[in-house]
Amino acid sequence: MTDPTTAAGGLLLVLAIFVPVAAIPLAFVLGGRHAERIALGTVPAGLAVAVAISAGIWRRGDALTVHVGGWAPPLGVALRADGLSAVMLLTTAIVIGAAAWFARSDFASDATRETRAPWAFWILLLAVWGALNTAFVGADLFNLYVALELLTFGAVPMVCLDGRPETLRAALRYLLFTLIGSALFVLGAALVYGAYGTLDIALLAQRVRAEPTARIAIVLMTVGLLTKTALFPLHLWLPAAHAGAPAAASAVLSALVVKAPLVLIIRLWVDALPGLATPAAAQTLAALGAAAILVGSVLALRQARLKMLVAYSTVAQVGYLFLVFPLASATQIGVSAWTGGILQIVSHAFAKAAMFFAAGLVARSLGHDRIAGMAGVGRVLPMTMFAFALAGLSLMGLPPSGGFVAKWLLLRASIDGGQWWWALVIVTGGLFTGAYVYRVLAGALSERPLDAPFAPVERSREALALLLALLSVAIGLLPLASLGFVQIGRGS
Repeated sequence: MTDPTTAAGGLLLVLAIFVPVAAIPLAFVLGGRHAERIALGTVPAGLAVAVAISAGIWRRGDALTVHVGGWAPPLGVALRADGLSAVMLLTTAIVIGAAAWFARSDFASDATRETRAPWAFWILLLAVWGALNTAFVGADLFNLYVALELLTFGAVPMVCLDGRPETLRAALRYLLFTLIGSALFVLGAALVYGAYGTLDIALLAQRVRAEPTARIAIVLMTVGLLTKTALFPLHLWLPAAHAGAPAAASAVLSALVVKAPLVLIIRLWVDALPGLATPAAAQTLAALGAAAILVGSVLALRQARLKMLVAYSTVAQVGYLFLVFPLASATQIGVSAWTGGILQIVSHAFAKAAMFFAAGLVARSLGHDRIAGMAGVGRVLPMTMFAFALAGLSLMGLPPSGGFVAKWLLLRASIDGGQWWWALVIVTGGLFTGAYVYRVLAGALSERPLDAPFAPVERSREALALLLALLSVAIGLLPLASLGFVQIGRGS
C-alpha cells in the first residue's frame, strides 16, 4: 500500500491517520460503555506513531513521503510529513491525550447502561484527532479540504454536548462560519484544478503561474481558512463556542482545531502556490493579526467569566501567528520568523489547554467561573492556579518560557527586517496579556476568604493542567539549534 522507496516511513504516515480513525467504528461496534476505554487505549498508540515519525524525519534529515496504493500523483494520493508536520503531530497527540485523561471525570462511561454524552464525546475526540492528523500529513488540496470537513463535523458537536440553548446557538454559529469557509476553500481549489489539472501540492509548485485565476484562487482559499482559524474580524463565532464547550473540549478546540487552518495557509502560500502571495497581501494578513492581538486582548480584559476571558485570549494569541508572513519573505530573517511562528503555535497549544483545564476545575469547584467570585480560590486550588499562572507567563512571553523564545524570534525578525512596527505590536500585546492574567491571579491569590462553599477536585486533573503549563515553559529551555528541526523538509 505504500511507495517502496519510503515503505517504512510511509507506513507510519498511514498509521497516523488510521490509528484514531479505526478506533471510531470499534467504539460504535462495542457500544458506548466501551468508548472511553477504546479512546484511552488509542492515546499511547497514537503518541508512539507521532514519536516514530518525528524520529524518522530527524534521522533522514528530510521529509517522509508515501504514495498510497503505490499510485503517484496526479493519479494517486500522496501523504507527506516534514518537520512542521512532525511537530504538529506530536503536539496533537500530547494535547489529545491530556484532554482524554482530563475528561474521564466528566464523561466516564457507565458500565450498566448506555449514555449519550460520554459516547458522543469519546467518538468526537477520536474524529477530531484523525482529522487533525490528516490535515498535517495531507499533500493535496482536495484531501486537505476533506480533512477540514471532518474536523468541522467532529469539533462543532463538542461545543453543545450539554444541550443547553446557549451552547446550541454557539455551535450553530460555529457551523455557519466554518461552512462558509469550506465553500470558499473548495471553490478556490476547483479554480486551481481547472487551471493546472492537479491538486497535488508538489506538482502545483512546479506548474503554478502568477495569473488572475491563481490569484483569485489563493484569495478565496485564504479567506476560507481565515474564517476557520477565527482571525479578526472573522472571530465572532469563537468566544461563545470555546467558552460554552466542556473544559476538555475547549482545550482541544483552542489548542489544536484553530491551528489546522493556519498550517494549511502556510502550505498554501509557501508550498503549493509559491510566489503568488504579494508583499501587500502579507502585510494585510499581519495587520489583521495585529488588530486581533489588540482587540482580543482588550475584550479579554473586559470579561466577567474566566472561560470567556481565556477564549478571547485565543483570539488575541492567534494574531501573533500572522505576523510571520511579512517577516518570512526576507531571506535573512525568514528562517527565524518561521521558527518563531511555529514555536508560538506549540507553546500556545500547551498553555491554552492548561488554562482551559484550570478554568474548568475552578468552575467545578466553585460552581461558577465568575472572576469577581474567585477571591481566595488559590488557597483551595493552589496547583490549578499555579498552572494558570505558568501558562499565562508563556502567553505573556516572559522568560524562560516557550512563548518568550517565540516572541523573541519574531521581535528580532521584525527589527532586523526593518519592520519595527510589528515589534511594537508584540510588546503591547504582551503587556495586555499580563494585565488580564494579573486580573485573574490578583483575585484568586487574595487573602479574602471564599464567599461560597467549594467542592474538591481530583489532584490528577490538576496535575494534567500543571503538566501542560510546564511543557509550555520547558519549550523555552530547548537549545536554539534543536529548533531547526521545524525547517526539515521545507522546499524539498
